[in-house]
Amino acid sequence: MGFTPQQLSDLEEIKQLKSRYCRATDLCDVAMLRALFTPDVTVDYRGGAYTAICRGVDEMLDFLLNAHHSEMITMHHAHLPDIAFTGPDSAEGTWYCEDFHISLDRREITMGCLIYRDRYVRRDGVWKISSTSYDRVWEAFEPLRDGIEITAHSLARAGLPRDQRRDIGHLLHWKDRTAA
Repeated sequence: MGFTPQQLSDLEEIKQLKSRYCRATDLCDVAMLRALFTPDVTVDYRGGAYTAICRGVDEMLDFLLNAHHSEMITMHHAHLPDIAFTGPDSAEGTWYCEDFHISLDRREITMGCLIYRDRYVRRDGVWKISSTSYDRVWEAFEPLRDGIEITAHSLARAGLPRDQRRDIGHLLHWKDRTAA
């Protein structure tokens, strides 16, 4: 099935939306993150070691800002989009994502691959994410070895410092990592 010229334009806008999500997460750009989602966004992240469930943009921001804080280094790459239009102002997308996290406070590296499933709506002429979820394809942990020199660290400046972080335990459900 082919796409109309409007749908081709919409595809590019949705791709940029996901790109901004990855960038805003890794740079802790709160204003950009807030602008990407509907106020009633639903979030269901099913990781290898955890499940995070958030309802509404404020709860989602609370999770992201406290999970990606000043003692974290993160990288998210979303690619291979598979987007289908469900109406003139709605669409669904599936994306592969590679992610990499260095937890300086836990001295641990997490790396993995996941598949995002998103729903998008156009509101006031702008595409927004109304629902996002992911399931892990794989996830691995290793200790951060001594002697690694970190020469750039954006979240050290932009992320929440330890004394400003909030407990997000009510949004997380942990699994036994040895039971993988």
